[in-house]
Amino acid sequence: MNALNIAEYSQTLGLQAKQASAHMARANAATKNIALRTLAGLLRSNVDALQIDNAKDIARAQAAGLAAPLVDRLKLTPKVLETCALGCEQLAAMPELIGEVSGLKQQPSGIRVGQMRVPLGVFGMIFESRPNVTIEAASLSIKSGNACILRGGSEAIESNKALALLVQQALQAAGLPAEAVQLVQTTDREVVGQLITMPQYVDVIIPRGGKSLIERISRDAKVPVIKHLDGNCHVYVDDPCDISMAVTVADNAKTQKYSPCNASESLLVARGVAAEFLPRIGATYAAKGVEMRGCAESLALLAGVPGAKLAAATEQDWSEEYLAPIISVKLVAGVDEAIAHINQYSSHHTDAILTRDHIHAQRFLREVDSASVMVNASTRFADGFEYGLGAEIGISTDKFHARGPVGLEGLTSLKYVVLGEGEIRS
Repeated sequence: MNALNIAEYSQTLGLQAKQASAHMARANAATKNIALRTLAGLLRSNVDALQIDNAKDIARAQAAGLAAPLVDRLKLTPKVLETCALGCEQLAAMPELIGEVSGLKQQPSGIRVGQMRVPLGVFGMIFESRPNVTIEAASLSIKSGNACILRGGSEAIESNKALALLVQQALQAAGLPAEAVQLVQTTDREVVGQLITMPQYVDVIIPRGGKSLIERISRDAKVPVIKHLDGNCHVYVDDPCDISMAVTVADNAKTQKYSPCNASESLLVARGVAAEFLPRIGATYAAKGVEMRGCAESLALLAGVPGAKLAAATEQDWSEEYLAPIISVKLVAGVDEAIAHINQYSSHHTDAILTRDHIHAQRFLREVDSASVMVNASTRFADGFEYGLGAEIGISTDKFHARGPVGLEGLTSLKYVVLGEGEIRS
């Protein structure tokens, strides 16, 4: 497409989304749930066909030399597709939020004032790599009564097109407009530039991808942005703690999958348990080929671990999101130093404490300034599906309008409603 056609195409997407959003806002719960359950069925019945399209993207990515963690994000395995289908069903089973009125209170004047939950309208989703985001975004958009415009990464274009087609089939089967979920059909990046500067059509932009993408959108957008830039997540092993549990959780947080933003990138260990804990987690990481970039004290305790990949940590390592089998390791005096370190270096995404001390746990929950804070659990749980949100459209480290996994409520807003019986202001 040339520049003029891109502008016209973007305007068409925006206008169609705006018109569809009016239909979605008045759709009843049963209709939206039919669309979601139909989509779940279509995902399950099209696994083989979807994998054929997905294989084209994977082959192209590998031929282009895309890094292994990024190729991994592209894969639409049967397990990934089943998780998408379950997410649709989980959303369909959730209570209807749209139109719900809360906090209705009678005022001295006689009027009653409350708040009603309403859709945002139209959101634009710009994402990289993971094609399953197409289903997560679409399903949340349907349940929340919004319309959306999705722009996936060029590396997943075939997978995204195939998935978006199923979404539109499900919408039409339920009597809803197909244009309620539109996928940008071109890989031309100029469409992104258009979408983020169309406040007349788009109410909010949600970027999900690398730091450079999110920084660019945050800088250039003329509509509100819900975002997070990095996923530098921490696990702090406290004194006292259950050492065996700490090894299991610290292992899972790092190695269950390296590429997600909720994988642990930094390990903090209280000196009181370091001599017992570090050699054990070090052996676990060594067996899985995880490189440990540590402070001098931690490297001394890890030096005897057979096969351990060790390196001295630099100042940059404390802030790094590796998305790879690498983790930074630092010894700290205790919970005070751990909290201070996390609040200085964390990306405020997800941080966990492993402890047997209730007071330490409560302090960590209150004082760590992150979107998700955990006690005795893997950071890998920071996910909309695991939180029972049905799906998520991303993780927000902003403090307005949504924070943490952005699920159904994050795609809605509140407006005041006033009920009266002819009252007038004196």
